[in-house]
Amino acid sequence: MFEQTFNNLDNVLRQEAGLTTELDYTEQTSWMLFLKYLDDLENERSLEAQLNGKPYDFIIEEQFRWAAWAAPKKPDGSFDHDNALAGPDLLEFVDDELMPYLTGFKQRADRSDTIEYKIGEIFDEIESEFKSGYSLREALEYVDELRFQSQQEKHELSELYEAKISKMGNAGRNGGEYYTPRPLIRAMIQVAKPQIGEKVYDGACGSAGFLCEAYDYMKGQSELTTTDVHTLQTRTFYGKEKKSLAYVIAIMNLILHGVDAPNIIHTNTLSENVLDIQEKDRYEVVLANPPFGGKERNEVQQNFPIKTGETAFLFLQHFIRSLKAGGRGAVVIKNTFLSNSDNASRALRQELLETCNLHTVLDCPGGTFIGAGVKTVVLFFEKGAPTRKTWYYQLNPGRNLGKTNPLNDNDLKEFVELHASFSDSEQSWTLEAGEIDQTSFDLSVKNPNLPEEAPLREPIEILDAIAALDKEAAGVLTGIREML
Repeated sequence: MFEQTFNNLDNVLRQEAGLTTELDYTEQTSWMLFLKYLDDLENERSLEAQLNGKPYDFIIEEQFRWAAWAAPKKPDGSFDHDNALAGPDLLEFVDDELMPYLTGFKQRADRSDTIEYKIGEIFDEIESEFKSGYSLREALEYVDELRFQSQQEKHELSELYEAKISKMGNAGRNGGEYYTPRPLIRAMIQVAKPQIGEKVYDGACGSAGFLCEAYDYMKGQSELTTTDVHTLQTRTFYGKEKKSLAYVIAIMNLILHGVDAPNIIHTNTLSENVLDIQEKDRYEVVLANPPFGGKERNEVQQNFPIKTGETAFLFLQHFIRSLKAGGRGAVVIKNTFLSNSDNASRALRQELLETCNLHTVLDCPGGTFIGAGVKTVVLFFEKGAPTRKTWYYQLNPGRNLGKTNPLNDNDLKEFVELHASFSDSEQSWTLEAGEIDQTSFDLSVKNPNLPEEAPLREPIEILDAIAALDKEAAGVLTGIREML
């Protein structure tokens, strides 16, 4: 129903000077979508209050509400073009009045867990990049066609928004940081099994894909009571994100999935000293794909017992300490983590094995992450008891993965099924803790069920073989000359 509206909106954004990437389009779509959602939410709450004979205090002042400046209507409900701001007037209002007003909510809000505070945070990080007030007018009219009033409408909008995030990831550059393949996320959640009443955390949440999928999973587990719904809405999903655009997208994504006031904090997670994490700050479930390849400064490294510049290794330490005893973690990391010989890698593997039950390692093939040239594994662990044995699964979809042939849910079906009983197969096997070298703590993926490859020859053998072939070729040439 809304797909054509999204396409029309993208076409407007592509024509706007200065907006050139999928990241730009998603950013500008997000702030307009948020304000339209907020207007629909306020109107719905106002109507409910009216039906109950109660007053309703609007969050947004009248002159800044959607209907006042973005989409004024005539008494018959049709668009009022005569009173709609356009061109330079619209740009001036948005840049000089609307945006400062919205940013000010951060200072005016009583607490950080309110929607008022989220409004201020969002518009403290994002602003209109439109240079043409006429393009902005056209874009606003398309956004006004969208509705957030029914669950079906929200579901369709969430799918379209996810598609935009996916395109952003496929576009390369920094977009891939925000997108983890949803089939992989869903498989991780099916193994971690978050339950209503548990807190789910992602300290590098990006576009909040893990939290959104966890919400859908938990919402669909059983018939929900009013208390269950309130729990899911207010005290189940928690995230932190360093980058401004990702932070805004995460909030919008969760809202579209049905979480009205997301518990997402805009902060650098790694700036927190992990030794200061208290029991009240811990979670039952951690789901994450932390950024890797980054190099953190020395002052950041001081927040961790195991000093390293590798961002992903710092996040893994943070996640281990953020879990409650008995809590479950599912974390994506580069596969080189399993075998790197540097001190930090070895020490971190040792800590993981000694403080957690690393029960499963999922080995992902190249191409799982579109646009990323690295291979990854997923670590599944439970906090509080040492590892006794680890079940490995080597994912093999039987085809090359890529942009036009991405990972799908069926590719991971066998993994989820076999994991339930830790069954061995051609693609899966078990490693006993006693088999792990206690010096290197090497956890390399070495499938014992595959045929052994012929050992590589020594260099001297190769040189001897080349010499023999040269001698044989020379003999053949001599015979040919004699015949001539």
